[in-house]
Amino acid sequence: MAKEISNRKPLVFEQIKEIDEKGNEFWGARKLSKILEYSEFRHFLPVVERAKDACKNSGQEIADHFEDYLEEIIHGKGAKQDYPSIKLSRYACYLIVQNADPTKEVVALGQTYFAVQTRLQEIKQMDEYNGLSNEEEKRIFLRNEMTKHNIQLADAAKDAGVIEPVDYAIFQNHGYKGLYGGLDAKGIHKNKGLKKSQHILDHMGSTELAANLFRATQTEEKLRKDKIRGKQKANLTHYEIGKKVRKTIEEIGGTMPENLPIADSIKKIENAKEPKLLKTAQKKTNGK
Repeated sequence: MAKEISNRKPLVFEQIKEIDEKGNEFWGARKLSKILEYSEFRHFLPVVERAKDACKNSGQEIADHFEDYLEEIIHGKGAKQDYPSIKLSRYACYLIVQNADPTKEVVALGQTYFAVQTRLQEIKQMDEYNGLSNEEEKRIFLRNEMTKHNIQLADAAKDAGVIEPVDYAIFQNHGYKGLYGGLDAKGIHKNKGLKKSQHILDHMGSTELAANLFRATQTEEKLRKDKIRGKQKANLTHYEIGKKVRKTIEEIGGTMPENLPIADSIKKIENAKEPKLLKTAQKKTNGK
C-alpha cells in the first residue's frame, strides 16, 4: 500500500484534505488513520494523544488544532455513515506523523509532506512576509532567513564533527545533491549557467529559496534531535533530508529546483532599494 501511495499524484494526504464551512482546511482523523495503515481507529488514538501532548508542550492551544466532530465515512457499497472522530489542522497532522510508526514508508512520506507544508504555511502567516508586495521583497526576506539558518546549520554540523572548511563544503554538497537530483554546487552552477563567482542562493527565486530554507532548517533539527555524530553520518543526513524535500516537491506536482529559472542577483536588487529606503527615511526625518 505504501508503494502505491508514494506513486500517486497529487499526494494522498492532499486528496483527503477537506474545507469546512468557514473555509479552513482540515483532515479527518479516521481517514488519516487508514492512510497511515492503522487497522483500527482505536489503535490510532494513542498517537493522537501523544500529538496533543506535543501540541501543548509547544505552547499551542490543543483546541485550535484538534476538534471532536462526526466524520462521514463511505463504505464499500457506497453507504455513508457518521462516526465520532477528530478534525485535525495541518499542524495537528504534522505532530501525528511525527509520533506515528517511523518504519512505515507512508509515515515517512507524511512526515516530509506535512513538515514542508507546515513550514511554508508558517512563512506565509508571518506578518512580515504577508506585508511583502512582490517577488523581489519575498526573495530578500527568504534570502535573509537562509543566511540566518545556514549559520545555525553550520553550528549543528560542527557539533556533529564537520569542522574543517573543506568538510563543510562536502557536507553542503550532500544537501544539494539530495535536493537537486544528484547535482552538487558545481553541477548546479553549470546547469543554471551561473559563473563560478556567482553565489547560487543569490540567484534563486522565492520558490527555490523556500525549498532550500526547509532543507537547512530540517537538517539542523535532525542533527541536533538525533545527536548525529561523525562527518559521514552528517553528510548522509543532509543528503536524505534534501532527497525527502525533493520527493515532496515531486508529489505535489512542483517544478524540480534545478529546472527553476535563475533570477537577477539579489545583491543588485538590495543595492537598488537602498537609495529609495534612504530617501524615504530622510523624508520622515525632515517631516515631509
